[in-house]
Amino acid sequence: MATLFIGISELTTNADAAAPTATIADAALLVDGGRVAWSGAAAGAETAIAGRDSGLSPLSRAAAAVSRSEIEVTRVDLGGRAVIPGFVDSHTHLVFAGDRADEFEARMTGTPYAAGGIRRTVAATRAATDDELRARLAALVAELHAQGTTTFEVKTGYALTVDGEERLARLAAEVTDEVTYLGAHVIPEGAEREAYVDLVCDGMLAAVRSHVRWVDVFCERGAFTDAESERILRAGAEAGLGIRVHGNQLGEGPGVHLAVRLGAASVDHCTHLTDADIAALAGSDTVATLLPGVEFSTRQPYPDARRLIDAGVTVALASDCNPGSSFTSSMPLMIALAVREMGMTVGEAVWAATAGGARALRRDDVGHLGPGAHADLVVLDAPSRRHLAYRPGVPLVHRVYRGGEEISPR
Repeated sequence: MATLFIGISELTTNADAAAPTATIADAALLVDGGRVAWSGAAAGAETAIAGRDSGLSPLSRAAAAVSRSEIEVTRVDLGGRAVIPGFVDSHTHLVFAGDRADEFEARMTGTPYAAGGIRRTVAATRAATDDELRARLAALVAELHAQGTTTFEVKTGYALTVDGEERLARLAAEVTDEVTYLGAHVIPEGAEREAYVDLVCDGMLAAVRSHVRWVDVFCERGAFTDAESERILRAGAEAGLGIRVHGNQLGEGPGVHLAVRLGAASVDHCTHLTDADIAALAGSDTVATLLPGVEFSTRQPYPDARRLIDAGVTVALASDCNPGSSFTSSMPLMIALAVREMGMTVGEAVWAATAGGARALRRDDVGHLGPGAHADLVVLDAPSRRHLAYRPGVPLVHRVYRGGEEISPR
């Protein structure tokens, strides 16, 4: 059975390469078999269903046995609401225990952010049971879905032992295919530095390998050096993992050039960039993933998204949901911050939070609503995507569909 969504006041597809941030007014969207079959002006919908539109993609195998005029189509009237692709959150740390609200309060009164607070979450996470971690993870995933996120990545990094990192990777893999190994988050308290790097590259990597798709490293002062980071990332790549990098968050550093040199899918944070960093990104296919929730929560300067976009760098937005530096799961908030603080247009911010996140995960089946894409879409309780920035903090997500099935009604 196919579904035709009508009554769409404004449709964002991210599917027009010539105008990636364009919208379609008074639109319709045809979904079949969990995939987008057609989208366009509502006036062309019936022609598309009848199969007389040459741009119509093939419908499902089950329906292919009958003529298109006989295909049963359910019509869903969205009542003049806007539709965008489901958000793709390409950077989260969702498997953890404990709370660090006191650190947030201290930062708001002038205490600077530092990487060492991660060790507090490590201690709490090690002490938690599997069921306790699953319950927290399920609650956060429900938050993501309710706010329009349909694809998300989850990192390990809050155990920093072989068995603990394997446990976090296994639990993360229960909720997403996009799991990242971040044994190189910080050096655990009391560990000898070189021995720990050896462990991350060897026994710990072997333990998590079957559960993860990516390897990541916190290449930053207070965490891992350029040489240590490169060794860890190369070990992950040799094990068949894709590369991601935390870089240039706390100051200028080697993270961007390391990511570009190793062909990383993304380098995340990018708060402090030199002209050489931007030139390197612009000449590569490494995505600059910006995490404005961190700057909101740590009072650091926001990344200059305008400078990156104007230089030709591919930009993604993600939440960095974690208990220390960005305890929010809201991609709509990331869009509002990007528009207000980082020089992005609403169209650019929505693209970065959807198609940009997909690029950061090297995915071409999500983040857009072109023919053949997963039918992951967000119905906004607003006539335009502009309201995501215009009405910050207001719960504008009306319905969420993943693979054409509603997952979060309101």
